[in-house]
Amino acid sequence: MDAEGVSPFLLSEHLTDKGGIPLLDWEAANTWTLAIPDEATRAAAWTQLERAWLERLQQALGPAYSLRETDGVFLLSTLATKAATVTLDYMTRTLKRIVRLLDGIAQVPEWGKDILIVFEDAESYYRYVSLYYAEDGEFALSGGMFIHAGCGHFATVRADLSTIEPVIAHEMTHGCLSHLPIPAWLNEGLAVNTEQKLSPSGAPLYTPQQMHARHLAFWGNDEIQEFWSGKSFLRADDGNMLSYDLARILVSQFSQDWDSFRAFVIEAHADDGGHTAAATHLGLDLGIALGSILERDSADGCAPDPASWCDTPERGAF
Repeated sequence: MDAEGVSPFLLSEHLTDKGGIPLLDWEAANTWTLAIPDEATRAAAWTQLERAWLERLQQALGPAYSLRETDGVFLLSTLATKAATVTLDYMTRTLKRIVRLLDGIAQVPEWGKDILIVFEDAESYYRYVSLYYAEDGEFALSGGMFIHAGCGHFATVRADLSTIEPVIAHEMTHGCLSHLPIPAWLNEGLAVNTEQKLSPSGAPLYTPQQMHARHLAFWGNDEIQEFWSGKSFLRADDGNMLSYDLARILVSQFSQDWDSFRAFVIEAHADDGGHTAAATHLGLDLGIALGSILERDSADGCAPDPASWCDTPERGAF
């Protein structure tokens, strides 16, 4: 791989074989790309790296797989031409809809394309996604997921292609928010609300009344600080589900006045959970807003308290 002003990137030296699947050292690829002086050339070089890796992966998966691309999407699959065209069109339209829906907030990432790999069967799919998890780890037994490791991409099974549409809408939203230093709750709240508008799913597991009761029972002062710092989204218990739902509620309420909300999102920062920007642009105290949702008599302990956070706050896109 050549780019003016830097030494060539030798793909073969940065590829490893894991069970017959080529994995690229994306950290090395990112370092090489950042050394390219011109921004437009950097973006083009990154796309070339994505294409080169996918071509190697196509060869490894076998002759039934083909690689197709549009201006913004790569699709590696065994899909027939018509089905592949429909899939590429869905991803292209979804990206445009996200930018339009999140007017003035969302931006199309400068580097690379969205990538979807559609495996022919469940066995191939699970063999692939297991490469990105520790041998003793766990991963979702689902028909589709977004793989964050290295070069972020979507993976699904041909039979379950439609089930990944909400995942695509959610993760594409994160990609369009990656330029902002927003807190995890805002990032995830925007992604969940966008996902529900663009790819609504079936009936929820719990009624609104049941979810509200769960919120009231779960959120103590310590858990609230985990929410503002983003750590609650990493919990392995009900706190994970409740965090996403609470973020959804807050974003839904705050975004009623879009102009004020847009100004808030642009200035919100993970370091204080968005507290300063909320006061400036929404005219509200996050602690009081959260306390009212949780039916607390006092908002004490409800506002973001960065001094109590043990670690660097999360930015979301989990």
